[in-house]
Amino acid sequence: QVQMVESGGGFVQVGGSLRLSCEASGSTFSINRMSWYRQAPGKQRELVAAITKGGSTNYADSVKGRFAISRDNAKNTVYLHMYILKPEDTAVYYCYGETGYFAYWGQGTQVTVSS
Repeated sequence: QVQMVESGGGFVQVGGSLRLSCEASGSTFSINRMSWYRQAPGKQRELVAAITKGGSTNYADSVKGRFAISRDNAKNTVYLHMYILKPEDTAVYYCYGETGYFAYWGQGTQVTVSS
């Protein structure tokens, strides 16, 4: 029905920036909200940011002011712009798409912030 594929993860230094992308395919017309979650080893998966089809956003307090979520509906893609990265941001980042009936996870992309 819907597939979510993340890209853009990698290694970055403290204070650096990175942009994650998640492209949805399939019945993308039905996706209302798209989100980014992250999970560090031994920790629970947590919501980082979310955006509705209409453009409303919300962020975790830990990333507010440093991260920005956006979406390009024409490209069926959601982005996560990450700035002033900290070691605590190191995690696997997952894209999550929600319809009125189902939800879909991406495979995850690793972000590692060193030093």
